[in-house]
Amino acid sequence: MDGLGSRHGLLHAVRGVSFAVAEGEVVALIGANGAGKTTLLRTVAGAHPPAEGMVSYDGADLAGVPAHERVRRGIALVPEGRKLFGELTVEENLLVAGRRARPGPWNLETVLDAFPVLRPLRGRLAARLSGGQQQATAIARALMTNPRLLLIDEVSLGLSPKAVDEVYANLTVLRDRDATVLLVEQDLNRALAVADRVICLLEGSIVLDRKTAAVTRDEVVTAYFGFARPS
Repeated sequence: MDGLGSRHGLLHAVRGVSFAVAEGEVVALIGANGAGKTTLLRTVAGAHPPAEGMVSYDGADLAGVPAHERVRRGIALVPEGRKLFGELTVEENLLVAGRRARPGPWNLETVLDAFPVLRPLRGRLAARLSGGQQQATAIARALMTNPRLLLIDEVSLGLSPKAVDEVYANLTVLRDRDATVLLVEQDLNRALAVADRVICLLEGSIVLDRKTAAVTRDEVVTAYFGFARPS
């Protein structure tokens, strides 16, 4: 992203955001409600138009590239609220995504191996899953497209502590397999534990961008609540 800006009408939700995600890197995007996190992910995925700046991927400018073509190129979004097909089974949700998959290691069996909690649920309707099971299914569905970049919005929002543990166990598996992930997370401790790098947004702008090994929780909290702006 280079000088990326996005709007909702007159509201400037994302303001001049510039950063890159490296191959195999897990980046946590944090910030208070309304900071612009979801809009940023949707803009990268092609689901929301940019107002200014650019998104480039694998050396190519994505201006004018529609969302479905970005999926073909290897960008997959797990949206806030999961957005599963409730009247389809877990397996059917996965297979729908797999019909347009890029070549790669992820297929029904490898995805179920990575998400073992889903194997006994493969015949259950998505609408009858718990929140944690739905989130695992949504991430698994995105993997079925064999993405090079996985965008996950609000990883733990609305989930029980046990469900969050299960989802993060799956994310650890992805990290260990060198997946490239940009995730939105409200839980600072979870974000710092799973990510290689943390980026904090405040009112649509980046106020912190640091390796998690080189930042303290107090520094993140200070940026999160806007107690200090970068010089």
